[in-house]
Amino acid sequence: MKQRIFKIIADLRFAIIILLLIASVSIIGTIIEQDQSIEIYKLNYPLVNPVFGFLSWDIILLCGFDHVYKTWWFIMLIVLFGLSLLTCTILQQVPILKVSRRCQFLRTPKQFQRLTSSSQVKKLKFSNLLARIKNTNYSLFQQKYIIYAYKGLSGRMAPIIVHFSMILILIGTIIGSLNGFKAQEIIPKTETFHIQNILNNGQITQIPKVAGRINDFWITYTKQTTVNQFYSDLSILNVDGNEITRKTIYVNSPAKYNGVIFYQTDWNLIGLRIKNSSPNFSQYPLINFGNSPNKIWLTWIPTTMNLDTGLVLFIDNLQGYCSIYTELGEFLGNLEVNEAINTNLSFTLIDILSSTGLQIKKDPGIPLIYSGFFFLMLSTLISYITYSQIWLIQQNDKIFIGGTTTRATFDFELEFLKLINI
Repeated sequence: MKQRIFKIIADLRFAIIILLLIASVSIIGTIIEQDQSIEIYKLNYPLVNPVFGFLSWDIILLCGFDHVYKTWWFIMLIVLFGLSLLTCTILQQVPILKVSRRCQFLRTPKQFQRLTSSSQVKKLKFSNLLARIKNTNYSLFQQKYIIYAYKGLSGRMAPIIVHFSMILILIGTIIGSLNGFKAQEIIPKTETFHIQNILNNGQITQIPKVAGRINDFWITYTKQTTVNQFYSDLSILNVDGNEITRKTIYVNSPAKYNGVIFYQTDWNLIGLRIKNSSPNFSQYPLINFGNSPNKIWLTWIPTTMNLDTGLVLFIDNLQGYCSIYTELGEFLGNLEVNEAINTNLSFTLIDILSSTGLQIKKDPGIPLIYSGFFFLMLSTLISYITYSQIWLIQQNDKIFIGGTTTRATFDFELEFLKLINI
């Protein structure tokens, strides 16, 4: 009974069925938005007019279509597919490799008729023919006048390596799904933060108690005043607030600490710090009226107690200055940091307060996934190695020679003709 079950699991048709199910579920996960709030699903998939006539938000939540790749049934499909690959490797691929290593002698001339290439040689000496085969890197096995030779045995290992690589990828996927997380934090410059705004996480994920500090944030611009790159000077802190490590991160150059990766993803301006005649600083919030990359920030500084007149400060970059307008739209000039302006309201621009957006991610399955893809590429290269076999029998003055190959049939036939030509 156990052998029958394992044979069913190792069957190619079973693996194809499971793979089609995984592909179908993955399509569902691509069409339906993943890890969104209930309100979004209620808005896009209402009960009154369900999508496709049946797909409403309650069915999505009931079946787990809002987090397809983390559901128990999707993980079970992956486990079944991995089990199918493993049993196929043990029950089929490994025995094939063992058979390929054995000496398989052909003892009668009739057996040569089943081979891809075969011939009868009369004018060539048996010893000369053996020397030619040896010079073409074949491994020879001899029983008196019966010869078996093969080469390219490593090519037979390609299917095993393919299965091994796919199993690694599947294990890495499961580990990342169960124990990974992704968070998004918006942190003002010079502020300390903890990982709090979790976007999605696995069933057994433990959010690390990691603290960080944004020491500085700045943007570089091209000659056309477009954003070239934005940087964050990030410090990782221990529980006592002491710095463990420090790195300046930017897009495509994240910081890593204990498997947690900090990506630079966004930025924003949150306020202006201004000093007027009073000894204290005043801070005015900035309101964003644009979308990336054409972001625009505005703030209002009143000049009277009833707040009906004042100045409008306009910023569209982080180059260290802002533009000043009256309430009627009259342009008064540009004001740089640490520069004072003298109008009906005199003040000095002390600082432009910025914040950086970090995506914080942990996926412990990534090393296994990368290793799996490495072995998959390696198996592709190994599969180009041709496994060829040659048999010889000498009877009186006749020599029967034949051979077969797994691929590159034309090249093998040319090699075979060179062996038997005088």
